[in-house]
Amino acid sequence: MRGGNALTDSPSMYRTWWRDRVDYRWLVETIESFGALGKIKFMLGAGGIVMLLIAILASIAQGDTGGPVDMAQGIAEALVAGAWTVRWWFLPWPRETESLIWIAIFDIDTAANDLLVQDRVIGVLGVVLLMAMGGYVAVFHSPRILALHIGWSVLASAALATLIATGHLPVRPPTDDWKQDLALGLDIVLVMLVVVGVILPFVQFCHWLFRINALSDPLTGLLNRRGLDSFMLSRRGQCQQRPSYVAMLDLDRFKSVNDTFGHPFGDEVLMLAARRLRAAVAPGARLARTGGEEFVVIGYLTEDPEIVAQRLRRAIESMRLPVTITASVGLVVYDPANSETEYSETTYRDLLSDADSAMYRAKHLGGNTVVIADRHTAAKPTLDDLPTKLATPSQH
Repeated sequence: MRGGNALTDSPSMYRTWWRDRVDYRWLVETIESFGALGKIKFMLGAGGIVMLLIAILASIAQGDTGGPVDMAQGIAEALVAGAWTVRWWFLPWPRETESLIWIAIFDIDTAANDLLVQDRVIGVLGVVLLMAMGGYVAVFHSPRILALHIGWSVLASAALATLIATGHLPVRPPTDDWKQDLALGLDIVLVMLVVVGVILPFVQFCHWLFRINALSDPLTGLLNRRGLDSFMLSRRGQCQQRPSYVAMLDLDRFKSVNDTFGHPFGDEVLMLAARRLRAAVAPGARLARTGGEEFVVIGYLTEDPEIVAQRLRRAIESMRLPVTITASVGLVVYDPANSETEYSETTYRDLLSDADSAMYRAKHLGGNTVVIADRHTAAKPTLDDLPTKLATPSQH
């Protein structure tokens, strides 16, 4: 990756990963876009069938050693497994909150099975199921949710190890060697630490890197169009709470820069422009490179929109390069207090379209210009509006 990606700094990268709010909806929609949602639902539901078989076989394996508590726990586990299968096979993909509820139910049921059975081998099998659920959590949920699952899994395995080490779970064949019991208990905890405490975070971290790479522009390290869509659509509630803006920037006559100085120089210009825009925006704003020389800035509005737009324009104009680079800037404001409808995907698309129209008008005025659009009256460009020649940039 050539660009100045801030995540290449390891401490910052790990902090960003830990704070990442996984866009659950985007993950599901991405899987659906490849036509794989049904297959994954089938596989997850099949996991419930396997859990049901495990519950039945465990009950048979315990024979007469199991009491009423074991029987009740076995029935509960079978019911959870059956409900899991029905849910995945016959209902739509769950929302994020429901997914978390299912994880909690699974973790509690599995841990109870580990600790209530009268055979330590069957208890250890339950620990393996906790590892399996960790794989689902690592893919679809945040590092903090995974950390909770890891903590619960290690706690359950430690409790099981304590029961084994203190002789509360019978051994077949019987033995009075407490050292063997203690060694087995420690082995269980260590295996759990390796799998859920090391392997699963590693898997999730790599998954996060691949996802970030898919949502980022490789040259500048900014979001790409897919990343911008994911970010904005996952924060619709926040956009509904306070005024925000969408600014579209296009570098003026950038094609002539590439033709004159070559594409390597053009790439350097784009990377420098990205760094200057990062420095010009307020904390919390998001930047994206959505085209060859086109950038989008989205942030909360804390000052006059003209000031925001002019700051972005000057950030490009003031770049110290062998040739003067300028930008046309179009900006549109979204104020939920003055909006008749709630912020939605349609609102987001309209804001991008209005900002793009305003940017086009700024370019039509000669470039190095800003245009603030009224999102209710913003005119969309037509073929008749196409300029017949490049105008000389105006100075502001």
